[in-house]
Amino acid sequence: MVVRRRYGHRGGAWAVAAALMAGGCAGPEDPAPPGGDPTETVRGAAEVLTRVGTAKTSTSMEMATGGTRVTIRGEGGYDFRRRTGRLQVVLPKDAAGADEHRPVTELLVPGALYMKNRGAGVPADKWVRVDTTTLDDGNLVTGGATDPGAAAELLRGAQTVTYVGQVDLAGVKVSHYRGVADLAAAARAASPQVRGSLAAAAKGFAKDTVPFDAYLDAEGRLRKVRHQFSFANKDRTVGVASTTLLYGFGTPVDVRLPSRADIYAGKIEV
Repeated sequence: MVVRRRYGHRGGAWAVAAALMAGGCAGPEDPAPPGGDPTETVRGAAEVLTRVGTAKTSTSMEMATGGTRVTIRGEGGYDFRRRTGRLQVVLPKDAAGADEHRPVTELLVPGALYMKNRGAGVPADKWVRVDTTTLDDGNLVTGGATDPGAAAELLRGAQTVTYVGQVDLAGVKVSHYRGVADLAAAARAASPQVRGSLAAAAKGFAKDTVPFDAYLDAEGRLRKVRHQFSFANKDRTVGVASTTLLYGFGTPVDVRLPSRADIYAGKIEV
């Protein structure tokens, strides 16, 4: 699926899709959750990550369109204190009708997304800057990868959370929680740096709530979160599954923004 739009105007995401990341096998249900009330535990996950500082991250999105499941994957790092990150996003071979695509480099900063190797007529040495507060989804799906900071902050709006049990995730014992996140509540409770983007998402998504599965380790650190987003595309609602994995806590993250001369000023179609 390709959604065509010109930056500078509000309207749908550029191309979303991804394969759901595998992680953890379901284990037997435990009688009581660790750490007290499940809802408050999940809501506090973003604050724990802020104290931790940085982490490596892997991202994945999936969407089935026309009987085909399309996959976008990303790898990089994120700084939860500065709300900045760097990802290499790999498009599927057939996503844009070509056999191979150069990885898209994405820089995530409060209120903006920078992309290099974006294509669509953009010179190879130039970056595209997008104001995420003007996107209908607040960059939860637009970049082909959910901003890890926004993914965690969205949990501040967690509602009706249930504790599923303990599972093993890449050799780490984690607690599995399931619930829904209220977009408007998350925007109100979010850190100032991401509040504008989540507020845009609260207005732009087809549904007010986002189902999620969150996995926290013994220290309360979010290790994995899977969101199910729904947004309007013309006359139908499209579902997107986004998964974010966090590991390698404390790894330095270097994000250097491009100079103004390196930012493409023309219009592009996506």
